[in-house]
Amino acid sequence: MSLTVKLKNIGIIKQAEFSLGDLTIICGENNTGKSYVTYALYGFLGSWRKFIDIPIEDDHIHKFLKDGVLKVNLTEYVKIANQMLAEACKRYPEQLDKVFAASEGTFHNSEFHIEGSTIHLQDYGFEGNVEINQEPLLFYSKEKNSEELIITLAVDGKQKRKIDSILVKDTMSSIIGDLVFSNSFPRAFISSAERTGVATFHKELNFARHRLLKEMARSDQQIDLRTLLSNAYQIYPSPIEADMNFIGQLQDVVKKKSFIAKEHPGVLEDFADIIGGEYAITHNDQLYYIPKGTKLRLTMDQSSSAVRSFMDLNFYLHCTAEKGDLLMVDEPELSLHPENQRRIARLFARLVNLGVKVFLTTHSDYIIKELNTLIMLNHDKPHLKTIAEENGYQKSELIKADQVKVYIAEKALLPLEEGQKRRMRGHTLVPADIDREFGIEVDSFDKTIDTMNKIQRDIVWGAKQDK
Repeated sequence: MSLTVKLKNIGIIKQAEFSLGDLTIICGENNTGKSYVTYALYGFLGSWRKFIDIPIEDDHIHKFLKDGVLKVNLTEYVKIANQMLAEACKRYPEQLDKVFAASEGTFHNSEFHIEGSTIHLQDYGFEGNVEINQEPLLFYSKEKNSEELIITLAVDGKQKRKIDSILVKDTMSSIIGDLVFSNSFPRAFISSAERTGVATFHKELNFARHRLLKEMARSDQQIDLRTLLSNAYQIYPSPIEADMNFIGQLQDVVKKKSFIAKEHPGVLEDFADIIGGEYAITHNDQLYYIPKGTKLRLTMDQSSSAVRSFMDLNFYLHCTAEKGDLLMVDEPELSLHPENQRRIARLFARLVNLGVKVFLTTHSDYIIKELNTLIMLNHDKPHLKTIAEENGYQKSELIKADQVKVYIAEKALLPLEEGQKRRMRGHTLVPADIDREFGIEVDSFDKTIDTMNKIQRDIVWGAKQDK
């Protein structure tokens, strides 16, 4: 599903609009709003369930508790899906203070809207259950190509009297919301710009968390647990917290195997070549980096910043990646040599072609130019095939121009608003031109490179004139 996002008064961003492609890139100078856009989007994708209100009549809940079975016509909810989504977007800005770990009221006049193509149900069948305290509460199922959800109560007559109707209503709302909207929003995984620090200090962060839990367990009724939480645990922006939580759960994460590991191990081999080795985790939660061709076991603080920078991406690719995901990477070029910046661009293109959507913020001209090459080579011309073969490009790395969306975060003229007589300037996102023959045009990179080249030409010619 194609998504369009509209932002207003979020941090430095005055007004902006962008659409998600298979590969979405936001470029721009420092302090132009790239992180505000990224964090706002990630925050919504991670919390939309909290804000979408699924209407269920109390009479239906009472009937369900009496009869033990309820049949739900899902098409009725699909019809009002856009209305429910619009209402959720109105409520979401209330969450932005937490998303950015900002002071209360910082985003009081912010607006966030997300729109997509027609919302529709998945045609496959499924079944599941909901448990409370490890006891089944209800079962639910939908047959293939059916629009009817069947919910069955899992308790007997004596237990019915103890069931909280509000709990049942909230549970049903969650199930229906997932069925109607989960096909609309990708599951997001973010690798934040602070990932190097998280990798370095993961042991200390985990220790702080365990110590807090221990204090909570020891505390008596005289201790305000909210005060304990606020004093003992620092709040971070949600993307950074997501990084911390992911690294903190690696003991469980490594037990899983992603579709990439199962079906496309060559991607993992290429990634290992980029980082020059592999990662390992011990039973006592100790992380190591093993350089290729050696038996060394380096801790994260002994490893290079590039190794620390890609630790979370490594475990995502190996263990949890799923088709349809949105992989968000803030400044993938961190600590990378230019050659490896080119190689990571090619790896992202391969992920796109495997069904993982990718969202990047970047300052790297090398990444943009390498993506240009992948677009320019993706044509059925003999000389292009020869160039690709001579330079080691694989067909799986080539992408089409229409798969890519690029935006420049900068100060520019904004659209006229109601009541305005002239357009104002403000920080926004300006779409970059993408040509199927010549790739992406990013003026800010080109201007900087042209300026540097001019200065160097002046130096060389000036030295000759001095002679």
